Amino acid sequence: MKKKIIKLVETDITTLSVDVIVNAANSSLLGGGGVDGAIHRAAGPELLTECRTLNGCPTSEAKITKGYKLPARFVIHTVGPIWRGGNHEETHLLAECYRNTFKIAQTQHLETIAFPAISTGAYGFPVKVAAKIAVRETMIAAMQIPFLKQVIFVCFTPETREAYEEALQ
Repeated sequence: MKKKIIKLVETDITTLSVDVIVNAANSSLLGGGGVDGAIHRAAGPELLTECRTLNGCPTSEAKITKGYKLPARFVIHTVGPIWRGGNHEETHLLAECYRNTFKIAQTQHLETIAFPAISTGAYGFPVKVAAKIAVRETMIAAMQIPFLKQVIFVCFTPETREAYEEALQ
């Protein structure tokens, strides 16, 4: 198991020099609040222009764009599920966000990737549950993608970091 490739940081995801950052996007892909808005602002208007050509993105799917003014070369936009109590396939849909993101990363031969805590903000997904799913799917991807060098989980708060540290145990 390639546990050493996983890194936890508390920082602004838009400042990372990696192959790709992941955007916890809404289904329109046209920007919004939180991570999504921050990524759109930092990347510049060209990101919105490219996103308009993608015709949105359904929950659990993922699409890639250029990074434009970001230090990251690309952005993979994935739409996490809204938490509705846990009985509406939310855990499956969140796992699919990670799987579909890693599929694109593999196809594009991207070696370094940074994830926010998808769906844990405005979408209300419990952080501890989300962290376990993120870590599990990353461990699986690390075994399947030999060139994957680093996966960074960008934790917005100390509580989020704690949940990811726990999930890594």
